[in-house]
Amino acid sequence: MFPAAPWYLPLAALAVDAAVGDPARLPHPVALMGRVIAWAEPRLRRTRLPLRAAGVLLALLLPVAAWGLTWGLIRLAAALHPWLGVAAEVWLLSTCLAARSLADHALAVYRPLKAGDLSEARRRVAHIVGRDTAGLDAAEVTRATVETVAESTCDGVIAPLFWGLVGGAPLAMAYKAANTLDSMVGHRNERYLEFGWASARLDDLVNLAPARLSALLLALAGLSPKALRIALRDAPRHPSPNSGWPEAAMAALLRVQLGGLNHYGGRPERRAHMGDPLEMLQPGHIVQAVRWMWLATLLGTGLGALTLWFLA
Repeated sequence: MFPAAPWYLPLAALAVDAAVGDPARLPHPVALMGRVIAWAEPRLRRTRLPLRAAGVLLALLLPVAAWGLTWGLIRLAAALHPWLGVAAEVWLLSTCLAARSLADHALAVYRPLKAGDLSEARRRVAHIVGRDTAGLDAAEVTRATVETVAESTCDGVIAPLFWGLVGGAPLAMAYKAANTLDSMVGHRNERYLEFGWASARLDDLVNLAPARLSALLLALAGLSPKALRIALRDAPRHPSPNSGWPEAAMAALLRVQLGGLNHYGGRPERRAHMGDPLEMLQPGHIVQAVRWMWLATLLGTGLGALTLWFLA
């Protein structure tokens, strides 16, 4: 159904992401998707369609458009020169990956936290989490950061790599469209309960396999059967069908317990605990989480490239 990606594609894309991350001066496809969603939402709401139907239309059209535009850009570049087509696909896939950005943002929380500047750490963590951060103590700032690193190991790295292996940069970009839709309109509140229903369900669907694969890769990276057992035990208790898998595996590797009481817009929400509290959360666990993210990413990328090479 989808053209096979060349074996070197995930390796090259990850190398680009690790080297340059998301340069602020370059246009980013995800930012463009965000602008498209912001433009389309009020217009779809003004149509005569029921809100859920309008949301379904958006959830279908944006990933299809992302796939088509990415495919077209690669074909256009390849028509000019084959190597230009290769370069275009590598760059486009690298923009779907967030390993470098995730590491940078997490370590930006760790540094002031380690130095004892809790107010700056709270300000930094507010950039990467949706929960209220003003009243968090050091342990809770650490927990918020570690949970974000764990969850984003899936949707920021492993999932786009997975879909890139299946269908190259176009399918990875379609995944990022689904993920961006969920982050913008997939909320369970009065405004988006109907309009964002399809986006939330689509994101759940496209992350089903990558989330479980992320837990497996983390366990393999740590040579830890226990991490997989903890994921199997605790992940089903998470309100998300997917987020609990990498969170539980990461908690097991760090020997900490994640989950607990969060506040969103002043409203408390209690999340099921992931892992066992064998160690108290400390700022150093952020650094360890980032290292496990990189190890799982490298392992997954290498295995993916080998799979493509054998299938070629």
